[in-house]
Amino acid sequence: MARISVKRGMAQNGDLFGGATRKAAQTTAPQAKKDPARAGTPGEAGYTAASIEVLEGLEPVRRRPGMYIGGTDESALHHLFAEVLDNSMDEAVAGHATFIEVEFGADGFLTVTDNGRGMPVDPHPKFPKKSALEVIMTMLHAGGKFDSGAYQTSGGLHGVGVSVVNALSDTLEVEVARGQQLYRQTFSRGVPQTKLESLGRIANRRGTKVRFHPDPQIFPKGVQFRPARLFRMARSKAYLFGGVEIRWKCAPALVEGTDTPAEAVFRFPGGLKDYLAREIEGKDAVTTEPFTGKVEREGGHGSLEWAVSWLLNEDGFTNSYCNTIPTPDGGTHEAGFRLALLRGLKDHAERIGQSKRAAQITGDDIVGQTAAMISVFIREPEFQGQNKSRLMSVEASRVVEATVRDAFDHWLAGSPAQATQLLNFVIDRAEERLRRRAEKDVARKTATRKLRLPGKLADCSNSGSQGSELFIVEGDSAGGSAKQARDRATQAVLPLRGKILNVASATRDKLAANQQISDLVQALGCGTGAHYRHDDLRYDRIIIMTDADVDGAHIASLLITFFYRQTPRLIEEGHLFLAAPPLYKLTQGSKTVYARDDAHREELTRKTLTGKGKIEVSRFKGLGEMMPAQLKETTMDPKKRMLLKVMIAPEDRDETADSVERLMGNKPEARFAFIQERAAFAQDIVDV
Repeated sequence: MARISVKRGMAQNGDLFGGATRKAAQTTAPQAKKDPARAGTPGEAGYTAASIEVLEGLEPVRRRPGMYIGGTDESALHHLFAEVLDNSMDEAVAGHATFIEVEFGADGFLTVTDNGRGMPVDPHPKFPKKSALEVIMTMLHAGGKFDSGAYQTSGGLHGVGVSVVNALSDTLEVEVARGQQLYRQTFSRGVPQTKLESLGRIANRRGTKVRFHPDPQIFPKGVQFRPARLFRMARSKAYLFGGVEIRWKCAPALVEGTDTPAEAVFRFPGGLKDYLAREIEGKDAVTTEPFTGKVEREGGHGSLEWAVSWLLNEDGFTNSYCNTIPTPDGGTHEAGFRLALLRGLKDHAERIGQSKRAAQITGDDIVGQTAAMISVFIREPEFQGQNKSRLMSVEASRVVEATVRDAFDHWLAGSPAQATQLLNFVIDRAEERLRRRAEKDVARKTATRKLRLPGKLADCSNSGSQGSELFIVEGDSAGGSAKQARDRATQAVLPLRGKILNVASATRDKLAANQQISDLVQALGCGTGAHYRHDDLRYDRIIIMTDADVDGAHIASLLITFFYRQTPRLIEEGHLFLAAPPLYKLTQGSKTVYARDDAHREELTRKTLTGKGKIEVSRFKGLGEMMPAQLKETTMDPKKRMLLKVMIAPEDRDETADSVERLMGNKPEARFAFIQERAAFAQDIVDV
């Protein structure tokens, strides 16, 4: 039988805010706790061996799903699909499967089928009463990826992926066609509902079929699979491995009226070169041909593929993958790739006598407007966290740099005209960066006076951007409270007058004439669009702080639209945040707590304010109504506040662009259609 390794372990729970887990960038101060032994309180007697809870099997996954899939939001839900799809991709990459079928039904069930070897079904040697299939599906850290003899490279290394999917599904069925026999077993919330059944002989089928439905007890109402996102995820896998065919099928009713087809077949022999061509179609490039390549490592122990182009008037992007797993936070493979391009171009400049001009080139200059696709296959990769968003394998940096560097040298030498174009383009970027830095080499007070905002921008005293924060607030009243509540050393406040211009539907002339937009751009100091300059950004964090009501949400949406359209790199580089001010103040005797919304208020009333006495509830009409001390305690103090980080996942770029255009663009009929589609949801809100 195939070797299935089993490893045991337990992880710790994540941070909680106000009794509810939220996927957010947040900073919290450790609460001072009294030591019962020191204080002589009766607390010690209540802390016994019975207080120590041991979670077994898949209980830790259901208790703390965020530890395994990052939360319970829509992104986390789609991570379930990624885990199942990755297992089938591992079979394809290993040479055992030629096709993968993905089917999304109207009943909400998602099915992934491959024609690989099929999960082992014989009894496991360590657990003879269980089949290997049941061990894989019900035990964490059980799988064939720990043994390099089963897979040379794999994405599902940690052995927790499909068992986590099982734990978080109210129904999951596995069918295995193996040895001309068909087997099936059904699970619910990680618990077997049937024994492994033999369904008889089947001669014309092999492989594994996993059909599952996410558990509504885990994922909130409204969090559901999106056909467009599933479609893009499946298609991207086909680009990453040219040897596999992926067949997509979706219930027609779910994609009616959208650009997502009900059926499609993906097969891309060109791999990343085809992927890049699709992503930059219609955009002007610096060189006529992209820099592409693919290298297989000796002994079949991995490979490296890349495709790169430099965009003339567009901001760049880098999409990287390891063993077909997206790594949106980059990692060692991206670092090696960046270093290879930098050193290769500098050496080329030296060979043609341009070393002095190229001396100031940095990695940012060469990759800032780079459209790059990088895919590595390596044995036993090390990722940061179970979500595998960042590759940490040290070997990857060395291998990628050496491989790409050699190929880049040959590409530059073989295309001298393109090499010259690229070198001049990068040198121009470096010179522009240095010029901007020289302009910025003035004291912060002088820079503030140049902005002509003495009555609006209350700047901080920090001389550099590191650790500095800019709070964008609505109105002078809220601005006055924020200015009194801030830390003057690191926190700046810029009040805006009500709702800013909707940049998604405004003309260039309107943008240029709008004073609020002008003030905001000058305060940031980094420019907009193609002229965005990361080094000139005057603050480390840009925090949108609006009232916790509908108007505040609208203003926040307009500001996010501004940053998304005018400074998208600011979002991609992790500088944009939303503050989370409270909507309610709840007081019971001497105890006071703050609630973000109605649901949080009910939770605090039920779980926190459990003492005797009437609970007094007061609703804040806006930030300006809050006392500076309250605003500092709940929203601005880095030790106590919660910040929501604004991010765009690489796989969501197209969907995000479509949503912004539909909801904020200059076509009212698109917004009207959106409202009609969600009429039932709007009615639910009204009824509440």
